[in-house]
Amino acid sequence: MIIQRAAEGTVRELARGYPVVAIPGLRQSRKTTLARMVFADKPYVSLEDLDQREFAEEDPRGFLGRYPAGAVLEEVQRCPTLFSYLQTVVERMDKAGFFILTGSQQFRLLAGVSQSLAGRVGLLSLLPLSLRELQAAGRAPRVSTDLMYRVAARAVRRNS
Repeated sequence: MIIQRAAEGTVRELARGYPVVAIPGLRQSRKTTLARMVFADKPYVSLEDLDQREFAEEDPRGFLGRYPAGAVLEEVQRCPTLFSYLQTVVERMDKAGFFILTGSQQFRLLAGVSQSLAGRVGLLSLLPLSLRELQAAGRAPRVSTDLMYRVAARAVRRNS
């Protein structure tokens, strides 16, 4: 089930103003789901995939050349050499919303972004799903006291 994220509008706005949008966040914060939903027209590449990562490391220019209209690059911090090449590509293309970067290791992603892509990247740190987002999707009680009761009841059962 895809849950509508409150951050969707912000991501779209960033993509209208920056050639690169970076979406760092904790694991399971649904960065990839958000990026793939908002940018469904872009190819998706995960650098968790060893073959993709090796190609990106061995031939970054050739790797990025596969995506002349940009792409969603997941876990891009796994290939830090890409940041410098991304910089030259986005300078040449001068197009907003060209590459979308996601990453769960925020420090490494942000270090690469700040060193090579400063001024060219819109940044949205994504948090896990909020109670309001879960409620809108029908995945949490409408009244927060009901939620607190459920959590407390589970804790009591576990400790009994």
